[in-house]
Amino acid sequence: MTHVSARRGALYASVAATAWGTGGAAGSLLFQTGGLGPVGVSLWRYIIGAACLLVLVRGTSRPHMTGRTVVVGAGMALYQTAYFAAIAHSGVAVATVVTMGATPIFTALGSRFLLRERLGRTALVALAAALTGLVLLTFESATAGTGQSPVAGVLLALASAAGYAGVTLVSRRHRDDGGPEAAAIGGFVVGALFLAPFALAEGALPELTWTSAALLVYLGAVPTALAYGLFFRALTALRATTVSIISLGEAVGAALLGVVLFGERLTPLAWSGCVLLLAAVAVLAARADAP
Repeated sequence: MTHVSARRGALYASVAATAWGTGGAAGSLLFQTGGLGPVGVSLWRYIIGAACLLVLVRGTSRPHMTGRTVVVGAGMALYQTAYFAAIAHSGVAVATVVTMGATPIFTALGSRFLLRERLGRTALVALAAALTGLVLLTFESATAGTGQSPVAGVLLALASAAGYAGVTLVSRRHRDDGGPEAAAIGGFVVGALFLAPFALAEGALPELTWTSAALLVYLGAVPTALAYGLFFRALTALRATTVSIISLGEAVGAALLGVVLFGERLTPLAWSGCVLLLAAVAVLAARADAP
């Protein structure tokens, strides 16, 4: 496997976060145009993502069924479906702030006690600044109470964060087992297998139109195949907590996408959160050091 420098790993994590920032909007649009629920969207996301990566690697990185693959696939199935379900129950803002806010905390605790990775002063300051920026970015919309079941939404978001942190920690611990693309493909396949029975009960076949088909392909190719391939590659060079903090940039991308494409407006408080979050991610990425 080609060695990845810490700086390049930070770049990979940043690009992955940017791509992930578009996933929530694509999933929400699929709820409306494709007639799919959270499980169905996640199922097709993994199927198309695995197909895209298989075409890309062309047999050079073959996934193997290992304990790591099963755990990663189960974690991916959990956190993707729980996140989309949290959106349905409590709205995008609450689901985003709880999931993304809890993830680096869970990851930091897990990496400290399971991987024996210590956080430096820069990482601690960046984590505090990034979480503050995330709260500022989503504060007004999160407190607006637009969701139908906010308590259920928060619990689902915490489950999503736990699943995401678990995938990050396991992938970091077993970073030398096969290539990152193989890890992503294996995770997608196992995740799809976990989700298939639930998706069949919910309704797994999308209502195909040009719009829904384009959204499915985009969701599988960019926020899935591209983003996760880069994410797993970044974990070969950076601490688990560092990658999870950089990934918080996803929230800024999602907010800016709402402004540009959907005509949403950000308050001065939200804009200040964007700036603070991006500054924290930029400083951490610029000072990224291999453990």
